[in-house]
Amino acid sequence: MVPVRPDGGVRLAVVADTHSAPHEEGLRHLAALRPDAIVHGGDIGDLSVLDALAEIAPTHAVRGNIDTRAAQIPDVLTLDLENAGERVLRILLMHIAVFGPRLRADAVRLAQQHGANMVVCGHSHVPFIGRDKGLSMFNPGSIGPRRFGLPIVFGVLELADNKLRMHHVDCETGQRWMP
Repeated sequence: MVPVRPDGGVRLAVVADTHSAPHEEGLRHLAALRPDAIVHGGDIGDLSVLDALAEIAPTHAVRGNIDTRAAQIPDVLTLDLENAGERVLRILLMHIAVFGPRLRADAVRLAQQHGANMVVCGHSHVPFIGRDKGLSMFNPGSIGPRRFGLPIVFGVLELADNKLRMHHVDCETGQRWMP
């Protein structure tokens, strides 16, 4: 569970695909955001990355396909955002969940089994916000080394006034990233 602040809001920083080398400016921008928690969508690499993130905020992570030796990290995790004891959102966190702009069948099944309304993932390094099969989906992109000319970004999920807002932040500039 991720506790909601007394004002009913919560801010999650969402990262993925650090591959042992999170962008230095990205970490600085994450800290400046002052998130209530950080969610890591896998492909952590060196587990000291999680220690660095935990210095910024409590960190929840799943194992990615490169994290084969991280047996203590789960493959799938659910996170509840609650306000006044009532669940507002249940997030299913897993590394590989999408095929292009669609959720994979295994991700949909897991989300349904866990009663999740949102799937957060990594793996593709492609920042994405969408909806498929009745579920919100969010990929923060990659905060690690640049690949395939893709941006180096992280995501923000913010709950305020019982509304969820999602966006991406450019690790190099700290500004909101738009495709």
